[in-house]
Amino acid sequence: MSQNFFTEQQIELINGKITGLTSIWNTPTFASGYITIVADSGLILSTGDDAASFLHNQLSNDVEHLNTEIVRRAAYCTAKGRMLASLLYWKTEDGITLQLPKELQPAIQKRLTMFILRAKAKLADVSDQSICFGIGGAQANASLHKYFPTLPALPNTKISNKFGTLIRFHNDGQNPRYEWICAIALASGIWLELKSLLQVTNTDDWYLAEIEAGVPHITARTQEKFVPQMINFELIGGVNFRKGCYPGQEIVARSQYLGKLKRRMALAEIASSELAEGTEVFNETDSEQSCGLVVNVASIDAHRSLALVEMTLADQEQGGIHYGTPDGPVVKLLPLPYEITDITR
Repeated sequence: MSQNFFTEQQIELINGKITGLTSIWNTPTFASGYITIVADSGLILSTGDDAASFLHNQLSNDVEHLNTEIVRRAAYCTAKGRMLASLLYWKTEDGITLQLPKELQPAIQKRLTMFILRAKAKLADVSDQSICFGIGGAQANASLHKYFPTLPALPNTKISNKFGTLIRFHNDGQNPRYEWICAIALASGIWLELKSLLQVTNTDDWYLAEIEAGVPHITARTQEKFVPQMINFELIGGVNFRKGCYPGQEIVARSQYLGKLKRRMALAEIASSELAEGTEVFNETDSEQSCGLVVNVASIDAHRSLALVEMTLADQEQGGIHYGTPDGPVVKLLPLPYEITDITR
């Protein structure tokens, strides 16, 4: 169903992304107001009497006490505590919706289904039933009021109505960011209206804002590479240390309570635009062993990219980090928008 929308609107996507436009990220135009399409994300709808309790026992965050206003993040881990997926989830009248990269969605849905057993829960792929708009900038609120008279007041909250679900993300500077999971039947008219009010931009500009906010996303290239804390996932609300068991819970808890974490995720600018997630980074003084891994990356222009990089704290303090090889493109570390702290103390 969603493909009809892209055909009608003559929108060409590469790997689920709008590409080919000049990036406006971190420009006055971007700050004024923008819209893009995030078509590389998949959606799973969990329904049934046991939908919440089933997911609660599978994910790193609380699902049983989720209300219809809150949006949460969670890790789905192996038994060894390594992340198979990073998910965003929320509750509506239909059930609980999970959002994750579309490239991971079929395998994650299949894996979750294996553990339903006798639970009264069903999982359905509903990715093609809506269009996901990424919206932000100073004019965002005004452009949305027609469809959502009351907007989500805080990050990680949402409003759902007949037009879909509007989720508020962390601000980009002083300006709000929203993801609108728009009902497919209404998407064409809404797209035409919003793009007359806001600047259309590349999907990567949306991800640049996500990276700048320090929000990691597990992809196919980084599956099973990280325990949640290694990519600051508990700092952005993705781990609840007071909930019951879930796959990998013992390892995640042990990482938190036994000894200081020696690896963390950092924000960085890298002097190249030809970069890939899952690539190792090196300290220039050690050519034998990498000190970290690129979690997410998006190009700023032809010469620079913004990235989230997981690496040892010792190497972060020392500096001299390079992408790919000890003499590769320079990795310049930048301050994260949140403090690295122990949330359990």
